[in-house]
Amino acid sequence: MTAPADRSAQAPTASNELIYQLDDRPAVGPAIFAALQHVLASFVAIITPTLIVGSVLGLGEHVPYLVSMALFVSGLGTFVQARRIGPIGSGLLCLQGTSFGFLSVILSAGFIVKGRGGSPEDILATIFGVCFCAAFIEIVFSQFITRLRKVITPVVTGTIICLMGLSLIKVAMTDMAGGYGAPDLGALDNLALAGVVLAVIVLFNRFQWQVLRLSAVIIGLLVGSLIAWQLGKIDFAGLAEVPLVSIPQPFKFGFAFDLVAFIPIAVIFLITPLETTGDLTANSMISRQPVSGPLYLRRIKSGVLADGCNSAMAALFNSLPMTTFSQNNGVIQLTGVASRYVAYYIAAILVLLGLFPIVGAVLQLMPKPVLGGATLIMFGTVAVAGVKILAEAGLQRRNMLIVAISIGLGLGVAGVPEALSQMPEAIKNIFGSPITIGAFSAILLNLFLPSDDAQAAEESASTDAPQYSDAEQALLRLGLEEGKQPQPNA
Repeated sequence: MTAPADRSAQAPTASNELIYQLDDRPAVGPAIFAALQHVLASFVAIITPTLIVGSVLGLGEHVPYLVSMALFVSGLGTFVQARRIGPIGSGLLCLQGTSFGFLSVILSAGFIVKGRGGSPEDILATIFGVCFCAAFIEIVFSQFITRLRKVITPVVTGTIICLMGLSLIKVAMTDMAGGYGAPDLGALDNLALAGVVLAVIVLFNRFQWQVLRLSAVIIGLLVGSLIAWQLGKIDFAGLAEVPLVSIPQPFKFGFAFDLVAFIPIAVIFLITPLETTGDLTANSMISRQPVSGPLYLRRIKSGVLADGCNSAMAALFNSLPMTTFSQNNGVIQLTGVASRYVAYYIAAILVLLGLFPIVGAVLQLMPKPVLGGATLIMFGTVAVAGVKILAEAGLQRRNMLIVAISIGLGLGVAGVPEALSQMPEAIKNIFGSPITIGAFSAILLNLFLPSDDAQAAEESASTDAPQYSDAEQALLRLGLEEGKQPQPNA
């Protein structure tokens, strides 16, 4: 039904009152306004992984098209997640976007192909072929996610997420200094430009108005780009050659498979569903939906299944794996609009943006120091999210041993790759990834080291039906409802 017109002027209260409930149908005006806020809050996160992969792997002319496809499939995925097609989709106002969690393993896969003398087209064919196959790991995993939580526990998840962020810090710092292979790497003007972006993001996070905090990263990138333009670091001359429209073409660059590249990516497809579970739980709470019982469990399974299907669709249309974003949970709180029908407008905006490669071409002109200043915060935030999960899991002697060994191995092979130089090539490529060796270490140690009876009982109780306290922890982990206690579902 359509809510009364005067409700659009109301503001949500501290008790999380919603102007539009999950199944309400807002009028076109309020719906578009809410949708634009979701897009602005998530836009940078959607396109940044593609920009980084394109820059680091030297994909050059293909980057505008890849950015277009990232926006296009994000729109399609958002529609599927909210619309719920058969068993696929949570039916919540969830925005789908390119996942940062896969960035390090995708870069590793690209370097494997590049090291063999592969062209940019060969690199992309392998990345998308491997991601397409690996997405079915998550599709299958979605049907057993509650049972496998004894294996993929919070200490395992926290360790891997922490490694994801830490292993990417080098990428951000290199961009801040000027980018891989830059002749002026480390120049003072590069570091100063990155510092300005960092300072703007920090400054806007001091404001009480949540709209400014949600827009801090995009404002920082805009300010940095304007300064870079004034310094002559941006040249728009090449934009005239960019085609007017991007036509989505399934496997435009071909399809290739590499087992060595597949294994690390498959491991991440076992981890990101657990992040999605937390995001969907927080979204359910904010949307005043149950956070336990059959409906909740069905939403979790269907939402994770949608993540897997959307990632397969993303690979088909030449984009990186997708996941459910947490940014839009904050937008729901800000606007008081939880209607899943708003997701249709979000999807339409993203698909429309994705059809015009000029968007990607302009973003590609963004100097590396500007991008690095923003991604340093993003990657650091990923690492801190892992630390938060570890803190909630408890750092008893057993957990500390798991974390210490796993992070030590992960950062060890990242810092001293020569340590595996005498290993067979396949082993070196697989365990040369800090994510892979850290994940395998955490999972094996978690299974091998006995847990105390109280911890085992708690994990067993949470396997089939997560309780309200779990939802609170997930909400706090995502940094939502700052300083407030969530209200129980009526």
